[in-house]
Amino acid sequence: MATAAQINANRQNAQKSSGPTSKTGKQASSKNRMIHGLSHHNASSYFLDDEDPDKFAELWDSLSADYQPQSETERILVKRMADHEWLRTRALRYQHHCFFEDSHVMSPEHLALYLRYETTHERAFYKALNELQKLRKETKNEQIGFESQKSAAEAHDLKKEAQNLKQQQFELKKQEFEWKKHRATTASSPNIPVPHPETSPADLEMAA
Repeated sequence: MATAAQINANRQNAQKSSGPTSKTGKQASSKNRMIHGLSHHNASSYFLDDEDPDKFAELWDSLSADYQPQSETERILVKRMADHEWLRTRALRYQHHCFFEDSHVMSPEHLALYLRYETTHERAFYKALNELQKLRKETKNEQIGFESQKSAAEAHDLKKEAQNLKQQQFELKKQEFEWKKHRATTASSPNIPVPHPETSPADLEMAA
């Protein structure tokens, strides 16, 4: 059993240790935490020694060309698809290392682990794709709803304008009827001068 002095000494030594200080040492320490690099969620943040960053850039460009993200949210989802596809192919490469040349399994435990990660990232890829498609469908429905409301408002304005025009036509016909009625009345009365066809109701009032 450790004595009190030994425990205190261990604590002091632990406080003095700050981990690796060189760039190489920090990178090595970081990779120790990764173990196999299959659970990392941002594949473009690091690459293994046998991986080409340009290949990831090509994958990202290809997916961007296919799905053409129109917003930051869509860009994140497409980027997530690229990350998971990259890690899925990494899991596939690891699986190949689990076999001998005669196809016998060399490490069943590791093979099962890599198969599980392959499935995990494949599902995550399609989950991001489904979220992208769902987002676009919702955006499209919102646009359709807005256009429908706009069309309904335009139709309402046209209907109101037609009603106003119809009311104006009614008023003109009413005035015309009253004017003809007035002319017929004055023509049948000998004491009331017959208005000239061009005479207006205002002129008749002045003549009276």
